[in-house]
Amino acid sequence: MACGSGGDGWKVVGARAAVAIAVSLLTWFSGEARAAGYRTVNFIVEAPNESLARKIGDAAEQYRQTLAIEWTGSPLPRWSRPCPITAQVSPNLGAGGATSFVFDRGEVFNWTMTIQGSEERILDSVLPHEITHTIFASHFRRPLPRWADEGACTTVEHPVERARQHRLLIEFLTTGRGIAFPEMFAMKEYPADVLPLYSQGYSLARYLIERGGRHKYVAFVAEGLDSDNWSAALAKHYGVTTVAEMQHVWLAWVKQGCPAPPSSLAAAVPPPASSWSATTRGQSPDPRPAGNVPSAAAPVATSAARTSIYSQARRSVGGTPQPQ
Repeated sequence: MACGSGGDGWKVVGARAAVAIAVSLLTWFSGEARAAGYRTVNFIVEAPNESLARKIGDAAEQYRQTLAIEWTGSPLPRWSRPCPITAQVSPNLGAGGATSFVFDRGEVFNWTMTIQGSEERILDSVLPHEITHTIFASHFRRPLPRWADEGACTTVEHPVERARQHRLLIEFLTTGRGIAFPEMFAMKEYPADVLPLYSQGYSLARYLIERGGRHKYVAFVAEGLDSDNWSAALAKHYGVTTVAEMQHVWLAWVKQGCPAPPSSLAAAVPPPASSWSATTRGQSPDPRPAGNVPSAAAPVATSAARTSIYSQARRSVGGTPQPQ
C-alpha cells in the first residue's frame, strides 16, 4: 500500500491492484487499447470502447444514487465537477481500483477513479466498492478509520468476494496476523500488512450491519468520529461497552461460523439492494498541494509484532471457526 500525506488529505493506492493497474496503464499508453469517452452528470468515463464507457457511466450514476440512499437515507447532491473514471477492461485482468479525492475545510473535491477487470467484475464488483468510498467521503467530509471504510465498502461486494474475505480472515486469525481491536480502531493509515485489515474490517462491519442496518452503522461511525471515543459509540449503538469487549464478542461469533442474527434483529435490517460486489481496493483523498502538513500518525505495529487475537480468545471461548 503506497501512502502519502499532506494538508488535510492523504492518498492511498490498493496494494493488490497497484501492480496490475500499472501494467494496464502501460498497455493503455502504448496504443494497444483505444479509449472512448462518455459523460454523465457526475462522471466522465474513459473505456476501451463507447459501449463499455456508457455501461460504466450509467452504472456509476445508478450506484451513486442507490447506495447513497442505502447508507445515508438520501441521494448525494451533484458534485461541482464530475469524477473522471479511467477503466481498463479485459477478461484476463484482475479486478481492482483506486479512488482519490481532497478534503479541505469541510469540502471534498478533485475526484479521480481508476478501475480495471473484466466487464462483469467492473460492473458488479469494482464500481459499487469505489462508489461507496465516494459516498462516505461526501457524507462525512473527513477521513474514516480504515477498517470502517474498507470494511463497509467490502459488504457491497459480490458474495463470492465476501466469502473469499472470510476464508482469508480465518487464515489470518489462526496464523498470528490478526489485529487487536484497540490497535485496529486507532489506525489512521493502512498498516504494512494490509490484507488482515480488509478481512477483519469487512467481518466486523458485517457483524454490526446485520445487527442494526446500514443507517445505524453510519450513525455509529459518525459518533466515533465526533467523540473519538469508539467504546462510547459502541455502547450507545450496539450495547457493547468497550472496544476490547467488542473483540471478544466478535471472535465468539466468528468461531460459531458467523451465524445470522436472531430474527428480531434481522427484521430491522434493510434487505440488500442487489448483488453489488467488489474486490480489494484502495482509496482516499489526495494530499493538498501545499500548506498545513499534519503531524505524523502514531506508529502502527506490523504483523511480525502481533500475537494471534484468535488464539488469545480460543482459550476462553473454545472451538474452531469454519468458513461460511
